[in-house]
Amino acid sequence: MFDDFMIRAFVAGCGLALAAGPLGCFVVWRRMAYFGDAVSHAALLGVALSLAFSLSPIVGVLLVAVAVGYCMARFSGALYAVDTLLGVVAHVALAVGLVAVSKLSGVRFDLNSYLFGDILAITQSGVLIVWAGALVTFALLVWRWVPLLTSTLNPDLATAKGYDVDREQLVLMTSLAVLVAVAIKLVGALLITAILIIPAATARAFSKTPEQMALIAVCIGVLSVGLGLLMSLQADTPSGPSIVVAAGVLFLLANALANALARKLA
Repeated sequence: MFDDFMIRAFVAGCGLALAAGPLGCFVVWRRMAYFGDAVSHAALLGVALSLAFSLSPIVGVLLVAVAVGYCMARFSGALYAVDTLLGVVAHVALAVGLVAVSKLSGVRFDLNSYLFGDILAITQSGVLIVWAGALVTFALLVWRWVPLLTSTLNPDLATAKGYDVDREQLVLMTSLAVLVAVAIKLVGALLITAILIIPAATARAFSKTPEQMALIAVCIGVLSVGLGLLMSLQADTPSGPSIVVAAGVLFLLANALANALARKLA
């Protein structure tokens, strides 16, 4: 059947899909795709800082991602439009990270694995770390589901019900930071946003409730991981991009099916 490394990769990918599904729904609902890019690009700076200070890359990525999320929540809309500020943060953070990596001396560093991921190289301890981060993210979203959903769909109603909209936004950004920290070695900094958005966008065509959309997004994420890994194994293609390609194909097929059903019912 399958080798151990394929099984580990699939199990880790399932953990990623568990957290990315519902979190990606909030990213789609809030139109935060560019924010996901900013956090994931900043993650490379976290990797460089971790190596410079002999820390675990996950620690550095998490700290930098949380810092970026907090800064965006605190300063967005003050002087510049949100998309402008996100564009500046995303590209400057990526550039600073690349410069910092280039200045590391005496450190063995595989840049491509952090940019595009290497899920097939994950170890058993890596699988446990991914699942731990995924469960923390999933637990945060479940715990704050109603306040987060209300704040997303109707901030005024959320305030009237006594929810702190700014706090809910910070919870969402912290969850995103945790996911980026554990996912960067699986699919890479440049592809994390795709794993968040594409399954959620695909699920939107077949969902009648937010809960349905989150559940379907998880299933599509798991299917994308499985198909992407098979593609990588059979065609000898990079694993991270292969998973994103599989998710993209599912998105196209789902939209074609949804359009066909809509024409049939019309």
